[in-house]
Amino acid sequence: MPTRDEAWNLLCEFTQSESLRKHALAVEACTRAYARKFGADENLWSLAGLLHDFDYERWPDPPDHPLKGSAILAERGYPADVIYAIKSHADYLPDCPRVSKLDKTLYACDELCGFITACALVRPTRLDGLDAKSVRKKMKQASFAAAVKREDITQGALDLGVELDEHIDFCIRAMQSIAPELGLVAA
Repeated sequence: MPTRDEAWNLLCEFTQSESLRKHALAVEACTRAYARKFGADENLWSLAGLLHDFDYERWPDPPDHPLKGSAILAERGYPADVIYAIKSHADYLPDCPRVSKLDKTLYACDELCGFITACALVRPTRLDGLDAKSVRKKMKQASFAAAVKREDITQGALDLGVELDEHIDFCIRAMQSIAPELGLVAA
């Protein structure tokens, strides 16, 4: 199995955008934390979180993303369950339903991490003190982070079998553990 350093290098090879790299780090932190909670392989789940969008900058259009990236991951020896989870995080691949806990976790964390980041960026204290209540309030504001699909956030928590507020708080805590790398520390 490729190492985390090899995965980071692959991400950087294909992704120039600092914000997309930070998104990958946020999703990695959340999937790793869930792996720990569920007693799963943290390194394996970390790879799925870190690499889920590594091909997006080059191939943003469906189904190229994530299929082009999945082919690259297969060529480079990434585990089949990581590749499948990455493919299943796309709603438009009907032959890749989310089946495993990893599949469901990656999907549940992806949009939520982007939304939490948006919430943190408009706060002077960033992630510090952010909670589910504040995030839920912003979710009701359609103009805020309008590109984030709220239904993906709620459906992700439902599919994962966790209560939405608990899921939001869990992901906030995971992201707080790497807040400096995410650029989300108090100004």
